[in-house]
Amino acid sequence: MACPEKLTLTEVLTEIKMSRAAFYRMRARGQAPRLSKLPNGQVRVSRADLDAWWDACEERAA
Repeated sequence: MACPEKLTLTEVLTEIKMSRAAFYRMRARGQAPRLSKLPNGQVRVSRADLDAWWDACEERAA
């Protein structure tokens, strides 16, 4: 079984065209994609979680 793709926060921010501060404000409101924290403190977002978040954003906009 292939390992699911994990994106760095920088990659996510580039894709969604958002600043780090805006992303963390959304996260504080529970509106950002789910993050996974690595033992070294870095965070990752799974591609599946990011795609699901995009889909949910489109549904709310419709």
